[in-house]
Amino acid sequence: MFGTVVVGVGIAGLARIRDLMNPMPSSPSEHLKLFGFVSRRSFGNINEAKQLSLEDALRNKDIHAAFISTENRSHEETIRMFLEAGKHVLVEYPMALSAKAAHELWEMAEQKDKVLHVEHIELLTEEYKQLKKEVAGKDLVKGTLHFTGHVLDENKSGFPAFSGIARLTWLIDLFGDLTVTSATREKQKDKNYSRMTVHFQTANK
Repeated sequence: MFGTVVVGVGIAGLARIRDLMNPMPSSPSEHLKLFGFVSRRSFGNINEAKQLSLEDALRNKDIHAAFISTENRSHEETIRMFLEAGKHVLVEYPMALSAKAAHELWEMAEQKDKVLHVEHIELLTEEYKQLKKEVAGKDLVKGTLHFTGHVLDENKSGFPAFSGIARLTWLIDLFGDLTVTSATREKQKDKNYSRMTVHFQTANK
């Protein structure tokens, strides 16, 4: 069995814990053993998964891999700690708040001979796969991707572009490399409202 730990117990972390404790029959997950989870908050147990301290998770020789599901800003530091401890790492997208940091982490994983995998779960959904089939072979003339959500804490999530970067990778995956031609941001503090509008151009303009 391959020992694992989940770091962070937000929506994604709780889903990881659930899936690791109830793996699909005959799936690779059946070979994973969840040793517990790490969180800054005190929970005790979640669905029979026990809470571990970060130090215990890093030291435990039976834990071979960490699933990191924390806020964006803490990804880089947490990845570094688990790679240093000789663990494989799976991290929710985005891996870091800069391309430079991401390349450094991949180099570090290579030096340690460990797997560093970034998972963008939305690209694996049936809805997205269907969308990809629908646009295959077609030329994009013009389009809009609009999505909404609650206002995020920039100290934890990073600059607002990172709140939507997972969705922007849809566009790159569907239509190839994009160039930013303009970007604006509107804020209404009294209404706790923020909007970012970005215009992109494909390689063929």
